[in-house]
This record gives sequence, C-alpha cells and structure tokens, in this order.
Amino acid sequence: MTHRPPSPHARPRHPRRPSLPRSLRPSRRPRLTRRGRLALLLGAVLAVAAGITVPLLMARDEPAVEQPRALLVPEGWRAGQVYTAVDRALGLPEGSARKTATAPGTALPLPAAAGGNPEGYLFPATYPVLGATTPEALLRFMVDTAGRRFGAARIIEGAKARGMSVYETVIAASIVQAEADNPEDMAKVARVVHNRLARGMALQMDSTLNYALGRSTVDTTHEDTRAKSPYNTYARKGLPPTPIGNPGDQAVDAVISPADGDWLYFVTVAPGDTRFTADYAAHQENVAEFNANRSAAKSAP
Repeated sequence: MTHRPPSPHARPRHPRRPSLPRSLRPSRRPRLTRRGRLALLLGAVLAVAAGITVPLLMARDEPAVEQPRALLVPEGWRAGQVYTAVDRALGLPEGSARKTATAPGTALPLPAAAGGNPEGYLFPATYPVLGATTPEALLRFMVDTAGRRFGAARIIEGAKARGMSVYETVIAASIVQAEADNPEDMAKVARVVHNRLARGMALQMDSTLNYALGRSTVDTTHEDTRAKSPYNTYARKGLPPTPIGNPGDQAVDAVISPADGDWLYFVTVAPGDTRFTADYAAHQENVAEFNANRSAAKSAP
C-alpha cells in the first residue's frame, strides 16, 4: 500500500492519549440542580426532627419506673408504733395494719411460741414501700427478716448456751433494748437479767411495767408496781410472756454474750451515767441521786 501524504488543507491531528480503564477513571462529582439542593436540605431537616421526636414519643409511651419510698422502723419500737407507721406509709386508715396483723387469714411466719403475736418480730430496719405495697406484704417482710436474723446459727447456739429458747432470747433482748442506751450498757443490763433469773429474783424492770400500762416513762410509783398484769415484773418472777418491743441485733447479741459481772441492780442517774452494782445499799444511794436529779429538772424554769 502506498503512503499518501496528508493534505496541506487538512486539520492537523494531535496524538491520542491512551484511555484508562473505566475502573481507574476519576469519578466526576455530580452537580445538584436547584431542586436537588432543596430536596437534600429538606431531608436533613426531617432527619433532625425525627431524632428529637422519636425519644419524646418513646418517653411518653414507656411507663415511668416508680421509685420506692423508705419506711424506717427504729430499734425498740412496739408493735403499735410499727402499725401506725405502716398505715401512714401506705396512706391507709388508722388501724389497718393492726387489723391485718391480727386477722386469722394473714398467718405471718411467726414461731409457734409467739402464739400469733408479732411483737418482737417486726424487725427494725429500713423497708422499701411502693404504691402497690400491702400491709400484709410489708408485715410479712418484717417477720421474714426477723426469722432470718434470729434463726442464725450463732443466735440459736448462743441462746442454748444461756439456757434459753430463741423466743426467750428475743423477749430478754426487748427488755435490754428498752433499758439501755448503748451497746456497752446493753451487755451489762443483759448480765443483770441473767443474774436475776439465775437467782430466782423478780426482774423488776420499769420497761415491762410501762408496756403493761401502755406508756413510756422513767417515773414508776409504788401503785404502778401493784398493777395486775403478766408484764408486771415487780410482782411476777421470770420473763414476761412476750417481747415488749422489737429489738435490734445489738440487743440480741448482748443477751447471748453478756458482760461479765455480779450486778443485780442498775439505774440511770443522769444521761450517759448508768450505774451497776450488786450492793442493794449502794443501789439505793444511786436511786436517791436519780430522784434528786429528776426533782431538780422538774423545778427548773
């Protein structure tokens, strides 16, 4: 084939660049039309709105979790005080908790020795209360707690070592709780209780007499000591028939591990000054000082 020279009138040709594979060619950024830009902006606004609205809808649909309220039962409270606190905590008419506790159908998990009386087994602690909480559920919770605490091996073994049943230990602990203000005095009061029981002496505890008379006072008269009640430990020997309150762990520990001493008498002469002695004459002097302090306090302006 002969070579034909290019025509002098033809457009000059430039060398063709080698074409890249499609996969290696740089992509072109698409240019949005005005309508496209508006659509994109509207989509972003809707996405933000959805991000705010969805949590609000979820918060509105999901039920709020109720936070429990706290019911505090202090050490030494009597059953009547606990019942009143339960009624108030649950917003019930006065007497509702007592009625529930004594109803035949309630059947709280009490020891047989209690004879259905929950006194001493409404364990002092802080209990959670919800809107749906019932008096029976709350009282059962307290009794279950007491059963676990008093059913511990160390309590059972400690009571046995002192020649007592667990129920008798709770009775003694309720007296100790009512008579003493601190763990050290609790251990000493417990020793007085053990010493008097061992000697066959009447306990002569004002706390048991106050329980019989439905009061709380440190002033006991001779007339009071003649009250006809099984809780009058001035007139009757031995422990009262039931606890006189709901003792805590420290009082129970004091009964199973009392302090060492020969004490038979004690009196709190002044706050923080409880005196223990085995000498009746010395005890009388302490009582006289207590009476003098009481008279001075009453006459003070």
